[in-house]
Amino acid sequence: MSRPLLLYWVLLGVVVLERVLELVVSRRHARTLARRGAVEHGAGHYPAMVLLHGSLLAGCALEPWLAGRAFLPALGLPMLALVLAAQALRWWCVATLGVHWSTRVLVLGGAPRIAGGPYRWLRHPNYVAVIIEGIALPLVHSAWLTAATFTLLNAWLLTVRVRVEDRALRAMRPA
Repeated sequence: MSRPLLLYWVLLGVVVLERVLELVVSRRHARTLARRGAVEHGAGHYPAMVLLHGSLLAGCALEPWLAGRAFLPALGLPMLALVLAAQALRWWCVATLGVHWSTRVLVLGGAPRIAGGPYRWLRHPNYVAVIIEGIALPLVHSAWLTAATFTLLNAWLLTVRVRVEDRALRAMRPA
C-alpha cells in the first residue's frame, strides 16, 4: 500500500470520527429540542441521507484502492484545503445554531430564526459545506467516480431537504 493512500485513509478516519461527534452533538440537541416541544419535519428522507453520506465515505476509502487511483498533488492538495475549509464552515454553522443544530429537521415553534454567523450571507451554509466536501474529499485521492456519483445524488437529496427545511421554517410561529 502506498504512503499517500495510507495518509488518505488516516484523513478519512478523522472525518469518520468527526461524523460520530456530529451525531453525538445532534442527538443531544434533538433530545433537548424534543423536551422543549420541537417538531420533526421530513423524517422520511433521513435514512437516504445517512446512506448517501456513509456511501461517500466508503467510496472514498475503496475507489482509490480498488481502481488504483494515484495521488496527484496538483489536485489532492487544493482539494485537501477545500475539505478543511468545508469542516470549518460546518462547525461554524453548528456553533451559530447551537442547540438548534441537528442532522434532523427539528423546529421549535416560537424560537427566533437565526440570522448570525454564516447565516448572515447564506440561507443554507451547512449544505455549501456538504457540497464542497462531497466533491473535494474524494478528489484528495483522485476518486472521481465517488465525487461525481455523490454530487449527483446529493444534488437530488438536497432539493428534497431544502424544501423540507424551508417549509418547516415558514411554519414557525411565535409561541
